Amino acid sequence: MKFAKPSVSITDQIALLRGRGMTIEDTSKAEHYLRHASYYRLRAYWLTFEQADPPEGQHLFKEGTTLDQVLDLYIFDRKLRLLVMDAIERIEVSLRGGWAHHLAMDYGPHGYLDPALYANSDHYEKALASLVEELDRSKDTFIVHYRNKYGEPEQPPVWMTAEVISLGQLSKWMGNLQARSDRQAIARAYRLDERVLVSVAHHLTYVRNICAHHGRLWNKRFTVAMILPRNPPDLSIAFNTAAERKLYNTLVMLGYLLGVIAPGTNWRTELRELVASCQHADLAAMGFPPNWTNLAFWQT
Repeated sequence: MKFAKPSVSITDQIALLRGRGMTIEDTSKAEHYLRHASYYRLRAYWLTFEQADPPEGQHLFKEGTTLDQVLDLYIFDRKLRLLVMDAIERIEVSLRGGWAHHLAMDYGPHGYLDPALYANSDHYEKALASLVEELDRSKDTFIVHYRNKYGEPEQPPVWMTAEVISLGQLSKWMGNLQARSDRQAIARAYRLDERVLVSVAHHLTYVRNICAHHGRLWNKRFTVAMILPRNPPDLSIAFNTAAERKLYNTLVMLGYLLGVIAPGTNWRTELRELVASCQHADLAAMGFPPNWTNLAFWQT
C-alpha cells in the first residue's frame, strides 16, 4: 500500500481538530503547541479522548473534549517522566557502586574482566566489546589519565569503569555473573533476590530509554517487564499483580529502591501529588489499584 496522506498546515490541523469535535478556545495557544510539540506527538494524548465507536473512517472526540484537557495530560506525562528519571538516575548510580565494590573487593581492581566469572562467553565478549567502545569514546579526565599513565592492564579498574558504564550494559554484566553468590551479594543491599534485581535493572533500562527519548509513559504497556518480588512482605503487597506490565508497579519499585538508597526522600509524596494534579490521567490505565493511596506503602 502506498502512503498518500498529504502534509497539513497548522491552520488546517486546528480546523481538523475542531471538525472532529474538540473545543479550542485559544487559537494562538493551539498554534503554539502544534508548532512546538507537533500534531503527531499530541495525537498520542488525545487518543484517550476519542469516541470508542465512531462512524467508520472517522476519529471523533467525546462530547466536551477540549484542547486544554489534552495539554493537561501531555504536561502531566512530561512531569511524570522527569520524576521517574530522577529516581532511575539515583538507582543507577547506586547499582554501579554496588557492582563495582563487590567485584573489586572479591576479585581485585581488574577482576571484573576475567571471562571465568561469566556464565555465557558469547554474552561476555559482546558486553566487553561494547564496554571497550564506550571507554575509548570517553573524554572523562580519569579515563584519559589512566590511559596516559598506565599501559597495563589496558582497561581501567572496575570503579572507574562503573562511572562510564550505562545502565543497560550494567544489567548485562550483572546478569551474566556465573556465581549466584556474586549476584546475591550485590542484591543484598536492596533486600531483594538477585533474580529480581537483575530483572529490575533490565526493566529500568527500558523505562529509562522511553523517558530519555521523550516517549509517552503514563499509560504505556511495557514489553520488558520485571519480576515482582515476594519479599520483603511490605513491598510485595504494594504491587498490582493484575497489571504486571503497567507503570504502577514500576513506580512502586522506584519508590522502594529510593527508600533504601535515600532514606527520608519525599519522592513518594511528590508522586502522589503529581497523580492527584491531573484528573484526566486514567489511573486504571496506568495499573493503579483502587484505593492505592490507602496502602501502607504510599502512606510511609
